Amino acid sequence: MKKFLLVFFVLMTNLVTIYAQPKPVNEWYWVNPQKGTGSSAKKELLTGISMVTITETPAKFVIGENTQSFTAKVTVAPYEMNKFETTYQLWYKVLQEAQNRGYEFSNPGQEGSMGRRGKAPTPERKLEPVVTVNWRDIIVWCNALSEIQGLTPCYTYEGKVIKSSVNAAEVDLAKCDWNANGFRLPSEAEWEYAARKLKDGLMRGDEPSGNAEQRQHTVTSFRNISLPWANVNSDKTKDVATSGEANEVGLFDMTGNVLEFCWDWYGPHSDSSTYSPDVQIGGPEFGKIRICRGGSWSLYTPFLSAGDRYAFDPSEAYNYLGFRLCRTIK
Repeated sequence: MKKFLLVFFVLMTNLVTIYAQPKPVNEWYWVNPQKGTGSSAKKELLTGISMVTITETPAKFVIGENTQSFTAKVTVAPYEMNKFETTYQLWYKVLQEAQNRGYEFSNPGQEGSMGRRGKAPTPERKLEPVVTVNWRDIIVWCNALSEIQGLTPCYTYEGKVIKSSVNAAEVDLAKCDWNANGFRLPSEAEWEYAARKLKDGLMRGDEPSGNAEQRQHTVTSFRNISLPWANVNSDKTKDVATSGEANEVGLFDMTGNVLEFCWDWYGPHSDSSTYSPDVQIGGPEFGKIRICRGGSWSLYTPFLSAGDRYAFDPSEAYNYLGFRLCRTIK
């Protein structure tokens, strides 16, 4: 009898411990619109979104430091960023519902660099980044995800939420509401700040984002250490969060796997492009090509430092080019 009571006590203690543990505070759930609404709706965890708070207060830094000819002193407002590059599994799930709601896309997306375009995710590649989507597709998809999650979409044209990437002129003239609570692309300043962020201060802009041991090596001396997926060790995309280690704020693949689109038009860094709680411009007002950051597995993107810049036409879509989600914190 004593043995039975002891076992019962241990079991109950374990159950109480499990249920008493704090629940995750930043989980995103998918409500299947075909399965009812309210309490009758079927909810499931929206795999692939795990937002990390980068700064809770306005933060100043020098963008382009140690890497660019033109630098600028800028301020980023409080924001959060996804731990992971956007996976094909997440892209496809949202895409299907977005199309049901009347959204249009120029490209259906591809399951990693070697996967199929527009097909249902496979067990082998579903966690690889979505690629072969252009900048226009991405901001429309972000609007769709925001709507599905009951948030305010960030991107509008003449006051209307943009729901099609087909009309290039309208999408390229989109306005971003930096105060909206929906999902969006990071500004270039937000991206670089997150890539360089340490628990205490910032790392140099000419170092790759990631663990401390990795940052102490140059690309030419990378050998027996935990590497990002770059052209020195890979010829295709891999599952997100499988190369190197997260940087010190918990973001994976900021240096490799795929390039990541940012909001900004390309232009020299300037102090006049101020990012602050009340004025958050996001680079030049007009331009021809949009900023990308981060390096990738491809030989076309050999630069891996946190401050390196790339830029592409908003219509371009390649198998080494994807994106990462961001949100403003209010």
